[in-house]
Amino acid sequence: MDLFIPWLLTGVPFAGALVCLAYWSDPYRVKISTIVWSVISLASIAGVAHRLPTPSDGLLPFYLLPIAAVVSSLGQPVHENHRLSWTMTLVFLGLGMGVLTAGNPFGTLCQISLMLIIMFLLYHHHTTLWPISWWGIGSFAVGIVGAGLSLASEPPLSSVASLATCAVLLPLMPFHNGYLTALTRLPGSLPPFIVLLLPVLGLHGLATAMPTMPNEFVSVVSLLALVSSLYGAIKALAQSRVRLLVGYGSVSFFSILWWFVAGAHAATPRSAVLAGAVGLATGGLLVAWQVIRTRYGDDVDPQAISGLATAMPKYAVLFSLLGLAAMGIPPFGVFAGFMGLLLTAPPSSTIGLFIALTAWLAASWYIMQMVQQLLFGARRPDLRYADLRRPEFTSLLIVVLALLALGLAPTSLYSPDQTPNTTVAMERPLAWNR
Repeated sequence: MDLFIPWLLTGVPFAGALVCLAYWSDPYRVKISTIVWSVISLASIAGVAHRLPTPSDGLLPFYLLPIAAVVSSLGQPVHENHRLSWTMTLVFLGLGMGVLTAGNPFGTLCQISLMLIIMFLLYHHHTTLWPISWWGIGSFAVGIVGAGLSLASEPPLSSVASLATCAVLLPLMPFHNGYLTALTRLPGSLPPFIVLLLPVLGLHGLATAMPTMPNEFVSVVSLLALVSSLYGAIKALAQSRVRLLVGYGSVSFFSILWWFVAGAHAATPRSAVLAGAVGLATGGLLVAWQVIRTRYGDDVDPQAISGLATAMPKYAVLFSLLGLAAMGIPPFGVFAGFMGLLLTAPPSSTIGLFIALTAWLAASWYIMQMVQQLLFGARRPDLRYADLRRPEFTSLLIVVLALLALGLAPTSLYSPDQTPNTTVAMERPLAWNR
């Protein structure tokens, strides 16, 4: 790979962050700059894709990250309190590109920098509704220690340390608190972006660490993944706050992904499809909930909102489609990723597959309940109903179309010499990690 490509893909978002600082006194310009530079980042990736020593399937995470940055920024209303989150979205995008494109030590340093900044934001940004979480901050500290040890030590210690960092980024119990804390407490547009960024980076590290793991250790990871998937599904059903409910549901889906990766002893390209689709769908649900928060306040009780289907038809249609996509209903990307893993890397345990399917159905149940509660029921005369504004509509539409594209065109994610058979899927690591 050309040496300038990592610097280009990392530097473009950072240049955008500097432009945001120049426009700091004007929140509208900060938002527009974030969106424009995210699009420029996407165009830069498309421009150098042919020079990367990876097939087209390996570039999926590169394309999804700037799309998620556009979606998360576009869905936020213009307000001076959101200037920091818009600017930090570009900073995180740049660091994420550094992790994906650069090898050690630069990639690991970008990963450590990302987690340090998140810890700093979590320490300084908390409210009465969402108090400071030392467990979440501590989880990212574990991730930093793991990343540092993976850089400074030799196998097998470096592989085990890297796996711990992956469990923080691609949430796996008991290291999932950092992911949930970032999802619930980071300001503004950051949560809808973080829920895709962190799992993608975690899967990137997992593709390198998992093939070198001893079989006995992988068996432990596989068992832990099944327990984590059930834990996330049960916790999701017990939540009354939407962001926690969505967060635990995504932890359950990501844990199922861990189980597939452990069973194959490698992360296949289909893993990137499932991770990207789950992260994108979760971010879309958070943007949809932001619409409700904008109209009724941050501390709104979801049980008090109903009847949106007739009063807000555009919101109802897009939110329903997002709910179907997040539940894993065809033809969207979550279903395509899950079935792709099931068909290309047959599970080694029937009982494990039954547990994974049970967790999938249980985690999907909360979405159906949430959609039904908000969209249907009696229309309340004391609520002020206002349908989607143009930026909100565009943001949600992008998510739905991206999830639809992942579901309808999954074969485009494979390289010309790669066919979805069991042998290839189990023997090849993620192409974008080669």
